[in-house]
Amino acid sequence: MIERQQFFKGSEGESFFLWGAIQTGKSTLLKALYPDSLWFDLLQTDVFGRLQRNPSQLREIVLASQSSYPVVIDEIQKIPALLDEVHWLIENQRTRFVLSGSSPRKIIRTQANLLGGRALRYELFPFVSHEIPDFSLIRALNHGLLPRHYLATNPDKLIESYIGNYLRDEIMAEARLRNVTSFARFLEVAAFSNGEMVNYSNIASETGTSAPTVKEYFQILEDTLVGRFLPSFQKKPKRRVILAPKFYFFDIGIVNYLLKRGNIETGSETFGNAFEHFIYQELIAHSHYSGVQYPLYYWRTASQIEVDFVLGVHEAAVEVKSTSNATPRHAKGLKSFAEEYTVKKQILVTNDPFPRQMGNILVLPWNIFLQQLWAGKIIN
Repeated sequence: MIERQQFFKGSEGESFFLWGAIQTGKSTLLKALYPDSLWFDLLQTDVFGRLQRNPSQLREIVLASQSSYPVVIDEIQKIPALLDEVHWLIENQRTRFVLSGSSPRKIIRTQANLLGGRALRYELFPFVSHEIPDFSLIRALNHGLLPRHYLATNPDKLIESYIGNYLRDEIMAEARLRNVTSFARFLEVAAFSNGEMVNYSNIASETGTSAPTVKEYFQILEDTLVGRFLPSFQKKPKRRVILAPKFYFFDIGIVNYLLKRGNIETGSETFGNAFEHFIYQELIAHSHYSGVQYPLYYWRTASQIEVDFVLGVHEAAVEVKSTSNATPRHAKGLKSFAEEYTVKKQILVTNDPFPRQMGNILVLPWNIFLQQLWAGKIIN
């Protein structure tokens, strides 16, 4: 078993939510960490039916157990009413809960009890390089980093099923969407916008829907943790900058399938986009897992000068290039950003075989960059 990041070690004695898209490995992780806990799996129809009909039975069962271990409720979003019972048990019995689910959207939409700060919040992402012995970049770019997909010999059928059963059907049910064809087409078109600035009107035109509908669809993807927006960095710009956010799906493999990319190899046309997406996945996961929770931005001027990622309040500017021989022209965006802002670190992440200092810019091979990132040497 691959050991996942122990990112909630500091939560001893506290209840917490663990959110994450389906198949990121939440249940597997929690079963390994809490094997002796009282466990309620709401995917089991008998458990679901019993507690849906009578949520108070949760309180009765927990009181009878008298266990000192945390109580685990898996897929808590399926019965939001249970959170009132959880609230009571935390307040009156000091019971500790671990509450996992694929999305808080249903709970928020139904205005259910989110425990008013009585439970911490964590998120589980797909695998990151730091978790995988003998990590393979090419495998990650082709398979994606959802655990089952990365480990599979050929994940195509798994990804096809994942997109059909979850990205389309379950999300549509969760969001109460009725137009299957429209949403399926949106997913395909949105994949072409992965890592790009979002233009609602253009996507609406391609999908035969309205801009407000497209905006709603993107919001659903973000609410269900299937993707997230990357805002533009706008702090007191001297130059005119682009304001529109970018959007990234939560996993490379999903985008590969939707775009029908085929095999991705070093130096291929599709390698660069997938490589940048991979670095984004590592950065967003590190921001959460490290506990630093630094914001991520991109920066682009109206004249198309760009930096892929700005970490924190210009703590570090990171440009990602697939080249194996970085030159000053690859660092044009970093140089321009440093002329406008005081930035502590300027890093060019590449396929170069060795680290190099190119003026004020540090050229790092991707694997060394990630080693330093997870060691807390890039931002802490």
